[in-house]
Amino acid sequence: MLPSRPLLHGGRVLVVDDDPTTLALLDELLRSAGFAPPTLVADPRELRAWSDARGFDAVLLDLDLPHMDGWEVLAVLRERYGDNMPPLVVVSGDSRRGNQVRALSAGACDYVAKPFDTNELLLRIQMHATGHMNRHLLREQKSELEATVQQRTSALRQSRLQILRMLGRAAEFRDNETGAHILRMSHVSALLARELGWDDERCELMLNASPLHDIGKIAIPDAILLKAGPLTPQEREIMQEHTVKGAAILRAPEGEGNELLAMATEIALHHHERWDGGGYPCGLAATDIPESARIVAVADVLDALTSTRPYKSAWSFAEALAYIQAHDGRHFDPDVVAALSRNRHRVQEIRHHFQDADIG
Repeated sequence: MLPSRPLLHGGRVLVVDDDPTTLALLDELLRSAGFAPPTLVADPRELRAWSDARGFDAVLLDLDLPHMDGWEVLAVLRERYGDNMPPLVVVSGDSRRGNQVRALSAGACDYVAKPFDTNELLLRIQMHATGHMNRHLLREQKSELEATVQQRTSALRQSRLQILRMLGRAAEFRDNETGAHILRMSHVSALLARELGWDDERCELMLNASPLHDIGKIAIPDAILLKAGPLTPQEREIMQEHTVKGAAILRAPEGEGNELLAMATEIALHHHERWDGGGYPCGLAATDIPESARIVAVADVLDALTSTRPYKSAWSFAEALAYIQAHDGRHFDPDVVAALSRNRHRVQEIRHHFQDADIG
């Protein structure tokens, strides 16, 4: 009589035993208990060429086998399954204590001596198989949950990026610049960063942080921001405040480790610093200026010079490059200028790709 226990529907069991009577008994026992028809293997040599991708929820293994003993079979199964080894129950006529300890040490989870009690054996199989199936289910649920979290995190990240990009475009439009300007300078900034040895992740941060370099201009009065003629000293001081105001807008709340906002903040604050220390707002010099800001300084000036503005005509690319090279080591980081010079053709490709009516 089978034990009164909920049936285990669909569990799959591998039985390795050369005794036809035992195979027939276990086949009937497992089917009647709700398992799927078990896989019965009488010749263990078949396991070496066996390639069942579906896996099993339990393995029943006799140690006394022809051609390969049970220890060899156990080793084959462990090699095949690795960390995903299903629970293995040794069913053997050898009840010596030493063999039981050896089997458990080799990876078996249980040891049942022949002749076995069918009720006891079935309970053990059900216990181990149920545990294995539950662990498998938990792994699947964990994987699905991780995938869902990853998708939602990616969607949230994309949403944040879109908002930041819109802020960057708002600042450029208010300054009578075009949306293509921030596309050009951000792609050039990412190109120069890669040329200077940045990894893919940091280059991606640069691509998305650099468009926000002038976000502080939204806090500058129109009378100054849109003035066609030269600025007075007082007006220039107010204009220069866009760096500090931009950093204040972008600075993440304390305790929030947002790498994108952190890079955008340092770029907004320091992209008008000069290599010789004559820039603003902090008067930093050389490598005291964050590298991200040094890169953006070159990319931004390059695009500004080659674009038409109300107060000036567009320079040619060659003229702008010559100007930047002439200020190598004074206004600009020599390494960034060298990277620009080496990649002049790729930079021009970026400019041609993101064109607008303001490009000269």
